[in-house]
Amino acid sequence: MNTENYEQFPLTKDVLGDNVYYLLPNTLFEVTFHEGTPVGVVPPTSLVMTVTATDPTIKGATVTASKKPATLETGLVVQVPQFVDVGDRIKIDTRENNYLDRA
Repeated sequence: MNTENYEQFPLTKDVLGDNVYYLLPNTLFEVTFHEGTPVGVVPPTSLVMTVTATDPTIKGATVTASKKPATLETGLVVQVPQFVDVGDRIKIDTRENNYLDRA
């Protein structure tokens, strides 16, 4: 939806590409149009998302320890530190799909 005039337009998966993993309620994307057709979609540079699945925490793990995969609420999988658990909210960099910090 255009936030200036509230005009709504559909975006296909082809236009969204991997940005589909960043679709969260009330998230603003920058959409580029050419002759009325959306041709580019840019998500915010960072988002806060909830971890829905990951391996159990290893006791005594530190920030510099090895990483483990975590599935986020939209299905995106990112590498996170060992201390991150299911239900944690984390901040990710959408440009590189990297863990940034706990939220």
